[in-house]
Amino acid sequence: MSRREDFQRVLSHEQPHRLIVDLGGCPQSNMEGDLDIKLMQRLGIPVQNEPRRYEFGETRLLDERLLQAMDSDTRAVGGIIRPKESLYQRISPQEYIDEWGLRYRYNGLYWDAVNTPLKDATLEELKRYPFPDPDSIDIAVLDAYAQRAKRLYEETDYIVCANHPVYGVFELGCWLCGFEDFLCRLLIEPEFVHLFFKRVLEYQLRIIKPYYQALGAYIHYTTSGDDFATQRAPFMSRELFVELVKPYFKERIRVTKQYTKAAFLHHSCGSVYSLIDDLIDCGVDILNPIQPKAQDMEPRRLKKEFGSRIVFHGGVDTQELLPFATARQVRDSVRETIEIMNQAGGYIFAAAHNLQPDVNIDNLLTMFEVANSYKPS
Repeated sequence: MSRREDFQRVLSHEQPHRLIVDLGGCPQSNMEGDLDIKLMQRLGIPVQNEPRRYEFGETRLLDERLLQAMDSDTRAVGGIIRPKESLYQRISPQEYIDEWGLRYRYNGLYWDAVNTPLKDATLEELKRYPFPDPDSIDIAVLDAYAQRAKRLYEETDYIVCANHPVYGVFELGCWLCGFEDFLCRLLIEPEFVHLFFKRVLEYQLRIIKPYYQALGAYIHYTTSGDDFATQRAPFMSRELFVELVKPYFKERIRVTKQYTKAAFLHHSCGSVYSLIDDLIDCGVDILNPIQPKAQDMEPRRLKKEFGSRIVFHGGVDTQELLPFATARQVRDSVRETIEIMNQAGGYIFAAAHNLQPDVNIDNLLTMFEVANSYKPS
C-alpha cells in the first residue's frame, strides 16, 4: 500500500498498513538551528553549504537527502506570503522589520520581536494602521510553489503539505499589541478586537484565494498556526474564544476548503483540551502538536475522547524526553505514544513541536528508528 493510500486511511480513522511519519513536512515538524546539520554529519551526509539564517516565519526546507535517510513520508511546499507593498525593510544582518511592522532582532539562535506597534492604539489608529497589500503578492513566488507541489504530486508518492500562507488572527494581535495589552482588550475592548480580527480576516482571504488556486490541486493537507493556549490552559475562556476568535477562524477554514480538497491541520501550542470541540466545529481535520507535558493533553485522554473525530499529529515530548532522557526511555515512550495514538488510525507520527538544537542526536535517531520499524498489530 502506498504512502498516500495509508494517509487516506489515517484521515478515515482506519488502521494504516504502516505508520505515517512526518519530518519537515510542515512548519511544526521541522528542525531549528543547526540540528539538521549535526544529524546529517552523524549520518555521513556531506554538508555542502553553510547553515542559512531564516527570518521568522520563512519557509525552511530540510535537505532531501536527510528526509530520505529518515524515511519521512511528507514533503512541504509554500509558506508565508510577503506582499511586495508592505512595511518590510532589512535594517542589518541581525535586524529587520517584517511586513506587519514588527521589528525582529537576531539573538544568536532565534529572532526576537522587540516592538509592539499597536500597543495602546485607539480604534482610529487601528483603522489607519498599514496592513500589507494583498494585491501586491509576487506571482512568481506562487508559480514556484505550484511547480514544486505539482512535481511532488505527479512524480513521487510523498504526502504533500502546503505550509500556511498567513499568520493567525489571535497571534497577530498579541504580537502587534503585546500580549498583556491584547489579552486585556479581549475583556474590556471587544470592539477593538473585532475590528482587528475583521481586518486580518479580510487580508487572509485575499491571500488564501490565489495561494490555494495555485497549489490546492497538488496537496494532501495544509496548515495553520495560532497559539491559543499556555502550558496550563487557554489564553482565554472558552466563552471568549467562541465569541471573539472562532467566527474568524471558522471562516478562514471554510474559504480555504473552497479551493482545495486537502485536509486542514491546525497548530496550537499548550493546553487546548477545552477548545478541541470548537476546533473540530471550525473544520480542523488534524490537530498539532499534542504536547504531552501540557495540562490535560495526555495522549491516552485525547485519543479516548476525540480520537474518532479528529486526527492527531505529534505527541513525542520535546521539552524533557528528547533532550534529556536515555535512549531506552525514548524508545519506551515513543512506542507507548504510537500504541495509544495509532489505534484505529487517526495519527501522524511527529515530535510535539519543531526539533530544537538541544535535542540529543542519539535520542532523535532512536525516535525515528522506533517509528519507522513500527508494525501495527
